[in-house]
Amino acid sequence: MRYLLRRLGFFVLTLWAAMTLNFFIPRMMPGSPEQALRDRFSKGGNIVSPEQLQTVLAEFGFDPGKNLLLQYIEYLKAMVTGHWGVSIGSSLGVPVTTLIGSALPWTLGLVGITTVLAFALGTLIGTISGWRRGGLIDGVVPPVFIVTSALPYFWVALLFISLFAIGDHAILPNDFNYDQGLTPGFNAEFILSVLKHGILPAATILITAVGGWILTMRNNMITTLAEDYVRMARAKGIPNRRIMFGYAGRNAFLPNLSGFAMSLGFVISGTILVEYVFNYPGLGYMFYNATVSTDYPLLQALFLLVTLAVLICVLLCDFAVFLLDPRARTKG
Repeated sequence: MRYLLRRLGFFVLTLWAAMTLNFFIPRMMPGSPEQALRDRFSKGGNIVSPEQLQTVLAEFGFDPGKNLLLQYIEYLKAMVTGHWGVSIGSSLGVPVTTLIGSALPWTLGLVGITTVLAFALGTLIGTISGWRRGGLIDGVVPPVFIVTSALPYFWVALLFISLFAIGDHAILPNDFNYDQGLTPGFNAEFILSVLKHGILPAATILITAVGGWILTMRNNMITTLAEDYVRMARAKGIPNRRIMFGYAGRNAFLPNLSGFAMSLGFVISGTILVEYVFNYPGLGYMFYNATVSTDYPLLQALFLLVTLAVLICVLLCDFAVFLLDPRARTKG
C-alpha cells in the first residue's frame, strides 16, 4: 500500500509541474495571441483598436491586463474543471473541447492501433529472435527493421506517396481521412474509405516503430535465457514453447511495459510529421496548426492531454508490474 501511495503522490506532483510548464512555455514562444488576432483581422481589411482587441482576448479567456499570477491561478482552475476556453487561432471562436473531440478519434484510430500493433509484432518477433539466437530469423528480420526504425517518418511517408499514390500506378489515397464526397456514418462505403486512407500513414508508423521493440525484446530474451530458472526448466524437460513464452518471454516482457506505456501516452499527441504529410486531421496536425497560429488555449489543452495520457499510462504500468512481478512487491 505504501508503494502505491508513493506512486500516486509522484503522479500528482509530476502533473502539477507539467501543468506549470504548460502555462509558461507557450508564453515564451515567439509571437503573441494579440499579434496573431491583429494579423487575422487585418487580412479582412478591418482595423482593430487596442481596446477592441483587449475585449476580444478577454472574451476568449486570455486577458493580458491581469498579472501573471492571476493568469496562472485562473489557468489551473480552468484546466482542472475542464473549461479550456475557445480557439484564438485558425478556428477562431470554436470551443477547444469541440476541436479536440473532432480530432481525437482519428488519432486514436490511426496512431493508437498502429502503436499497439507495432508493440505486439515487435515483442513476438523479438521473442522468437532471442530464443533462436543466430538463426535465420535472428539474422535477417531484426537488422532490417532496425534500419527502417532509423529512417525519418516524413521520408518514409513521402516514399510511400511516390510509390503508391502518385501517377498512373496510384492505388491508394494520400490525403485526408476519407473521400470528401462521402457522408460519415457506419456504412460499408465510408468504413472502406477510412481504411484506404489510413493504410499509408499506418504503414509509415508501423515500419518506423516496430524495429525498436524487436531489438529491446530480443536483448531482454537473451539476458533472461541465461537465468538459472530457465536452465532448470530445460533440465526438467518442460516443452520449449512453454519455456519460451511462459518462463523467459513473460519475464523479458516486463521491462518493455514502461516503454509501451510511454508510447501509449504519446498516442494523444499523434505523429505530427506523418499527419502533416498526409494532411490527416488528427491531434498531431492540430498541434502543428495551433503552434503556427499561436493558439494558446488549444496548445495548453493539447499539452495537458499528452501529459495526462503519459502519466496515467505510466501509473497503470507501475501497478501492472507491481501485480505481475513479485520482486517489485518485495522492493516496494
